[in-house]
Amino acid sequence: MDDRLVWLLERFELRARVFQAGPLCRAASFDAADGLGYVHVLRSGAVQVTGSGERPARIDEPTLLLCMNPTDHRLHPLGGHADLVCASFEFGLALSNPLARALPGLLRVPLADIPDLDATLALLFREASERHCGRQAVLDRLMEVVIVQLLRDLMDQRRLGFGLLAGLADPRLMKALNALHAAPERAWTLAGLAAEAGMSRARFAARFREVVGVTPLAYLAEWRLGVAQSLLRRGRPVQVIADAVGYGSASALSRAFTARIGASPTEWLRRHAP
Repeated sequence: MDDRLVWLLERFELRARVFQAGPLCRAASFDAADGLGYVHVLRSGAVQVTGSGERPARIDEPTLLLCMNPTDHRLHPLGGHADLVCASFEFGLALSNPLARALPGLLRVPLADIPDLDATLALLFREASERHCGRQAVLDRLMEVVIVQLLRDLMDQRRLGFGLLAGLADPRLMKALNALHAAPERAWTLAGLAAEAGMSRARFAARFREVVGVTPLAYLAEWRLGVAQSLLRRGRPVQVIADAVGYGSASALSRAFTARIGASPTEWLRRHAP
């Protein structure tokens, strides 16, 4: 099977920063205004989790919590003991990363349900409990691996019924999505994408919208602008970016960018320069 995550990881840089590794002694709050995603791995003990718009939930088994979108939430240790490894992360969250729309605000998966993470989590927990040189760098990289492995598991086990990962879990839609992700500069049509999926145009369009949540050509426009934002932050000239994402000219890209983002590429970059 083709690598379904390669272009997401290529276009949008994943960077994690572990800030909690051990017993959580008091309640911790996380504000969506910081623009970050969060991942919390409960190793033992119990916590109460409160999310924006959600009822408090008690978690008393080893569990992974993922907030891909910036989400207000709060962790409160229960019973005097909660051993966690927590990290903030960026994964193109300030950009038009379609994954941000594909995942719920607060995703909760018991560790027993994701055995493929056992080896990585064992390394993470061991590194968290020791004080070796380079500990922070190792923890950060291991947490990035955990996030990638979780995304892989969500697709392989089809845990999500809607959004980009659900589309990538569909054997036919995956072919069209991979082709689109790999070559946004191509003059894609509905017929061309349907051919990649081996489906009729009508059936492909209906299935794509049902699973991914938008039309194929709307998704293509979103992907192109997300890639354009990523390339802008990497210092690429606007004309080069226009060619790379299929707009042909800097003015055409600027018009599409302004219509969708509300600012020209140069104005947006001034606000969101890394």
